[in-house]
Amino acid sequence: MLGTIFTTIIIIVALIIVIKAIVIVRQGSNAIIERLGKFARVLKPGLHFVVPIIESVRSIVDMREQVWDYPPQSVITKDNVSTNVDTVMYYYILDPVKSVYEVRNLNEGMLKLTMTAVRNIIGSLTLDELLTSREQINEKLRVIVDEATDPWGVKVTRVELKTIAPPEEILEAMTKQMKAERTKRALILEAEGIKESEIRKAEGDQQAKILRAEAQKQEEVLLAEGKAIAVLNIAKAQAEAVKVYYSAIHEGNPTNDLIAIKYLEALEKISENPSNKIYIPYESSALMGSIGAIKELFTSAKPEEKPEKENK
Repeated sequence: MLGTIFTTIIIIVALIIVIKAIVIVRQGSNAIIERLGKFARVLKPGLHFVVPIIESVRSIVDMREQVWDYPPQSVITKDNVSTNVDTVMYYYILDPVKSVYEVRNLNEGMLKLTMTAVRNIIGSLTLDELLTSREQINEKLRVIVDEATDPWGVKVTRVELKTIAPPEEILEAMTKQMKAERTKRALILEAEGIKESEIRKAEGDQQAKILRAEAQKQEEVLLAEGKAIAVLNIAKAQAEAVKVYYSAIHEGNPTNDLIAIKYLEALEKISENPSNKIYIPYESSALMGSIGAIKELFTSAKPEEKPEKENK
């Protein structure tokens, strides 16, 4: 009976030892193994065997990227405005050994560090800068926290200000200010629109005047060219007529008698108007010669007319 009980105890102890010797590490995690209370090695994901009693698992470290949403904290800006800030941080562990042995409580250490960095950065900014510079603040926080947690084997990827909640009276004042700014911008845009419209209208009127002046100038140039061409054509026609008339006179070979008769006819036409005064700037001898030639013409014709009357 005793032998059976002893055998059963030995089997149970052996099973416990075997179970303690088997360590299964899940994907995305690392196991810290200590031998007699001292760090021994790091177990990667998979099935592993350890020496029971001598070796033990100190901690299972999650190697995946983690998100930590910090509780809201009250901070004071540079212009003495108290506001609540809600921060969220993304990080993952690079060295599981440092995360276990270099800091007593990793999460608490990162929490305190982040809260201090947030207060320092926001304390150097005004409320307007805080509300309009989130990206710069996030980057500064990430750099500060990442450098501070590097000895702990942690890599900080992002730190973001999720919520910024100023007091109600500040929000009301900001709303009024925003409304005033928008009204101001609307008035400025309206004034600029009117100004632009007047400028465009003036430019259009100026351009229209220039075009009208150019058209009038072109019209006057064309009219002047047309008149010049017409005068030139008339002059050419008159010159051609004079040439033809002159040629016809020479070809007809007129006598002095015919010239004298034409001269007298011209004088008669000129003297038809009683108000006309005629001055003859010709030499007296030439005029008397022409009259003498006419007298001889009529004298020579009269004797010929008498025999005709006598015959009748």
